[in-house]
Amino acid sequence: MSPPAQWNSSLAYGMQLPVQSQSSLYAEPWEADATPGDLVEIARTADRAGFAYLASCDHVAIPRRLAEAMGTTWYDPVATLSYLAAATENVRLMSHVAIVGLRHPLLTAKQYATLDHLSGGRLILGVGAGHVPEEFEALGVDFARRGPVLDETIDALRAALGPDEYPEHHGARYHFGGLGQRPRPAQRHVPLWVGGSSPAAIRRAATRADGWLPQGDPRDKLPAQIAKLRRLRAQAGIEEPIVIGAITEALYVGEPGRPVGRRTLHGKPEALAESLRAYAAMGVDQIQVRFRSRGRDELTDQMRAFAADVAPHLTD
Repeated sequence: MSPPAQWNSSLAYGMQLPVQSQSSLYAEPWEADATPGDLVEIARTADRAGFAYLASCDHVAIPRRLAEAMGTTWYDPVATLSYLAAATENVRLMSHVAIVGLRHPLLTAKQYATLDHLSGGRLILGVGAGHVPEEFEALGVDFARRGPVLDETIDALRAALGPDEYPEHHGARYHFGGLGQRPRPAQRHVPLWVGGSSPAAIRRAATRADGWLPQGDPRDKLPAQIAKLRRLRAQAGIEEPIVIGAITEALYVGEPGRPVGRRTLHGKPEALAESLRAYAAMGVDQIQVRFRSRGRDELTDQMRAFAADVAPHLTD
């Protein structure tokens, strides 16, 4: 499947939703008291401003030893994206990332096929291996085998989210056939993106995915990672293009007038665009952006300013 048109014309931009995951590593203080209405307004702003996608994370339960850093607020991605699908029209809806190895692929397919059907074909299924052992243990899944399980789960989901009403898959762990699932996805081919920057994740993206979502790679590391991914994809004989993503530094359009962290990119729109165009020069197709903000209104103002004043300059 060729990438959607918006990935080809310029450097596309999407964002992970605030509020739905509240790790202390990135959440703003105001998010703790945010409401579903705030999420709807943020989603509608993204929809009107031309954002390519909105993303939602996936964690079932966080152990106490990680709660200080990760928090325990992690909305369910299927419920969250389905809720926001009804409030939006064009923006794509992405799981970044769904830990699909925690669930049987037929269950995952049922949930995400329904989401794609209800949203009119706007799903991007982003998947990852997961990193919290206690989460796997609580659900009876072997954490040590999560890599091979994810590989097979992707293959099974390819079948289960395809056009066939009675999909079939026969692998080492999962076997199904002769079981009908409707509704089918609205898309004939649901884009499947792999998240992560480990060697296994890059191999998985190169050989099994329509897109790659690196996790926290600094700029100077990305070119080598992208070259490795493309090399592995060519060695596998896969000719279809792959969407390359990147997570940018935190952003603030204009001068914030307050400390926003030394790693935050801020300033005039043209300067921000010049800095972000470096990602395109590396071979990146889409950037995931996050804005510093003190409340919902400041965030939506930042989103509109980025779309109006920065995005037009993202194409050389």
